[in-house]
Amino acid sequence: MPSPGRSHSANVKRCWWCGTDPLYVRYHDEEWGRPVRDDNRLFEKICLEGFQSGLSWLTILRKRENFRRAFSGFDIDTVARYTSKDVTRLLKDVGIVRHRGKIESTINNAHRAIELRDAEGSVADYFWRWQPARTSRPRRITPEILKTMATTRESTALSKDLRKRGWTFVGPTTVYAFMQAMGLVNDHVDECSFK
Repeated sequence: MPSPGRSHSANVKRCWWCGTDPLYVRYHDEEWGRPVRDDNRLFEKICLEGFQSGLSWLTILRKRENFRRAFSGFDIDTVARYTSKDVTRLLKDVGIVRHRGKIESTINNAHRAIELRDAEGSVADYFWRWQPARTSRPRRITPEILKTMATTRESTALSKDLRKRGWTFVGPTTVYAFMQAMGLVNDHVDECSFK
């Protein structure tokens, strides 16, 4: 993987989806697909993927610092203590996506994350158990192949298990985007310098 200093070099090749927006390029180069094992960061990402549903990821990325401020840095225990007053406060926060269902989902999912942590040891331990075997992955990752992979067998199974545990806004497509972003799969295309 290229060093961050090289990421701005003109000859660096990237996945097509990040375009040229500097924020999106930096996200691609420094975050997307890098393995994450921190419970709060995993919780943040699964929640933000839920907020992204129906919107572009760039929209959420541009608001991410506002989301972090509004949701106490996505500290699982703190968000689990949110009340209806917090929901009202968040619905007035113009810096985030003000969708009652998604806000309430984040609070619900904090409770579910605590249950998961208690049952499984950590949120990270649970999620990383769903990492696909290399043999189940395509031999080549091209834009054409990725465009056919909005979901996978593993993301569908993980989504089903999360929903059985009471999580919300965790459909198979949302879960696969989460898996890609958190490094459970490496979906940088073959010619990408960050593969």
